[in-house]
Amino acid sequence: MTGTALRVLIAPDCYGDSLTAVEAAEAIAAGWGGARPGDQLTCAPQSDGGPGFVGVLANRLGRLRTARVSGPLADEVTAEWVYDDAAATAYVECAQACGLALLGGPPTVRTALEAHSRGVGQLVDAALAAGARRVVVGLGGSGCTDGGRGLIDALGGLDAARDRLAGIDVIAATDVEHPLLGPRGAAAVFGPQKGADPATVAVLERRLAAWAVDLAAVAGRDVAAEPGAGAAGGLGAALLALGGRRASGAAVIADVTDLPVDVAAADLVITGEGRFDDQSLHGKVVSALTGLAAAQGAAVLVLAGQVTLDADALTAAGVTAARSIVDHAGSVQRAIDDAARQLEGLARVTAAGWDAGSGLGEVRE
Repeated sequence: MTGTALRVLIAPDCYGDSLTAVEAAEAIAAGWGGARPGDQLTCAPQSDGGPGFVGVLANRLGRLRTARVSGPLADEVTAEWVYDDAAATAYVECAQACGLALLGGPPTVRTALEAHSRGVGQLVDAALAAGARRVVVGLGGSGCTDGGRGLIDALGGLDAARDRLAGIDVIAATDVEHPLLGPRGAAAVFGPQKGADPATVAVLERRLAAWAVDLAAVAGRDVAAEPGAGAAGGLGAALLALGGRRASGAAVIADVTDLPVDVAAADLVITGEGRFDDQSLHGKVVSALTGLAAAQGAAVLVLAGQVTLDADALTAAGVTAARSIVDHAGSVQRAIDDAARQLEGLARVTAAGWDAGSGLGEVRE
């Protein structure tokens, strides 16, 4: 039954800093198509709002723009964003302006304290200048923990920024539900990933707490406690204070890329990300896809950098099978250094063993 032609939807997220979602989709398609040339492949790379958000949208909308903006530290960077003229909608990715990858090296205590979001505000400013009536800001992969102060400063300060965005539909696109402050907040949870040691986390928490008072004053409510406020080092809180609303980044991409239509036409959905773990099942790309696929009776295959979920968790999540690039490559380092080729190879061997006879499919060992 392995010869039965399948309609395959390839819809991965990015794989950390190793592969963009577009690159990952291309690698999977090359590998799968090499082993099963009779299958009908559709590529629809996805994002949850983090790095690659703009690239995925440009892949579908094709309206990419660039702007020179402040990076997370001292240097300027060239940031990409997407503008949909017909919908007067701008799509901005915070990682393009204040991403970890723009720090110039591994994050340190110094960068944890000094990194800022000013460039994101400059991108929002460019969107407003282009005539945008809706601004969607993808939140994820940031190198800063400034609570969005830099963004607001770039827009003229709290009162001026709120006035400028009055009447603009501002959306904070994120899969993160963390509040701004406390043990589940931006500093405590994400600060260490950005170079902060315990003492620095305490400094960042105090800064954010003081800033939260100002945000509450302009918003008329305690935005710091709202879900998503802690996203991207607190950029979520700033956007909420300016009149914005939170939405799932994965859902935003799914809507723009007509994902439900693609899933409805598929026998098999292939997705993936850098690390497939319990967090993947809560608001991220994989969870969005499994929900849609379950309604259509389509199988779901996850090809991830690493897989930490056991068989019972996979079944409960609606995942037919999950395979690891690290296991295929033989080491974490090789999986990272040779990511595209290793993912292509994993897709090829998985396709060669895929049995669609049951209608759901499984990998034959």
